[in-house]
Amino acid sequence: MVRTLSHYVGGRHVDGASDRFSDVFDPCTGRVQARVPLAGREEVLAAIKDAAAAQEAWAATNPQRRARILHRFVDLVNEHLDELAELLSSEHGKTFADAQGDIQRGIEVVEVCTGAPHLLKGEFSDSAGAGIDVHSLRQPLGVVAGITPFNFPAMIPLWKAGPAIAAGNAFILKPSERDPSVPLRLAELFTEAGLPAGVFNVVNGDKEAVDALLEDERVRAIGFVGSTPIAQSIYASAAAHGKRAQCFGGAKNHMVIMPDADLDMAADALIGAGYGSAGERCMAVSVAVPVGRATAESLVDRLRERIAKLRVGASMDPDSDFGPVVAASAKERIEDYIAAGVAEGATLVVDGRGHTVEGYPDGFWVGPTLFDHVTSDMRIYREEIFGPVLSVVRAADYEEALRLPSEHRYGNGVAIFTRDGDAARDFASRVDVGMVGINVPIPVPIAYYTFGGWKASGFGDLNQHGADAFRFYTKTKTVTTRWPSGVREGADFAMPEGS
Repeated sequence: MVRTLSHYVGGRHVDGASDRFSDVFDPCTGRVQARVPLAGREEVLAAIKDAAAAQEAWAATNPQRRARILHRFVDLVNEHLDELAELLSSEHGKTFADAQGDIQRGIEVVEVCTGAPHLLKGEFSDSAGAGIDVHSLRQPLGVVAGITPFNFPAMIPLWKAGPAIAAGNAFILKPSERDPSVPLRLAELFTEAGLPAGVFNVVNGDKEAVDALLEDERVRAIGFVGSTPIAQSIYASAAAHGKRAQCFGGAKNHMVIMPDADLDMAADALIGAGYGSAGERCMAVSVAVPVGRATAESLVDRLRERIAKLRVGASMDPDSDFGPVVAASAKERIEDYIAAGVAEGATLVVDGRGHTVEGYPDGFWVGPTLFDHVTSDMRIYREEIFGPVLSVVRAADYEEALRLPSEHRYGNGVAIFTRDGDAARDFASRVDVGMVGINVPIPVPIAYYTFGGWKASGFGDLNQHGADAFRFYTKTKTVTTRWPSGVREGADFAMPEGS
């Protein structure tokens, strides 16, 4: 039976009114399992109006009480973790364990946001001048919105919503239409936790909904995660409409393997980071950079052996290492890239095209793929594939290995595997990439640090979660106070000074 989904506005489910829908597939079977409504402009404007009406009272609620509601929300999500993970797997295709991790990484950010009373504190200077005190306040922006991708339907919405709500804003989420059920369930849990109606809203849609959020002056900030062309477009449009914007795009994450590295450890790390979640992660490692011929030959041998043992299967099968990709169009795009790599002269060590899974003949399957002898002018190196495709780019020495990620147009994440502390320290200091792992293949910062890439991977001055999120979702007001102890006659026309 095909379910018909809804929006979630004002603390309740709201049926779509546009008569436009998008199909939600089960990636394992290739069958449609639900229809999600695509909001028209008027539906989005109604959600903004509802959020604006709720925001003032929410902003007036003290931060500690807001934090208590977030605490209850975290407890509820943990109680429903298996249910949420199964729902997530059914629409995305990632394994059950991976879906649990998706939810958990989102909850960790909300847990940090329960420290809002501390994170929202301003500054105070006593006696900044004669009888003058200065203090600052961090105040919410008002209504803010998040536009989030299919690959993390729990984590990234919570990365956006947690800090925004904790800071006193009302939040409108426009999730991916490919896997919208988990965001809708999270909205229900927010309401159950005691969040006032209208503070968290889910509006499903496509470009029409996005444009409405960008153009309405009541929406004061936009957060986006997706492809680089769309990130850049949304960033420019938000700026043109006077909004704050925090837009994160594509990636081509490299992992440098030095000759002194533990090659078994490095190979295991590449297998997990390259093929986990079918490579549909913005922090997936898609380029391995072994330094020196001997390192490259040994590494490729190890990778080939490990790939042969990987199991691609149904999302809920506990023996599956990774599941299908999210859509038939994604499968077609990935296989086109594999063909392009062959045509450009890369060595195809393992070919993931034509992969089949018994019992699931129509699933969106792509097997693990490995290329060797990839060069920096090839499309499979220059462009983001977003699938289970790992490219080996051999470097003659350390300096060449350092240049590859530094000169790539994307600058999201990078890793180096080595036993040499001096090389690791030099690499972390000099590489032109936003997030660095040292013997850590996927360097996603923990929740109380910030997440953000450089160059074409990120647009905006502030990162996701951590202290930057509270800076992004608040505006600073500075108050200068004097209580005169005597009466002074006459005006003073000179510029005030600190002395």
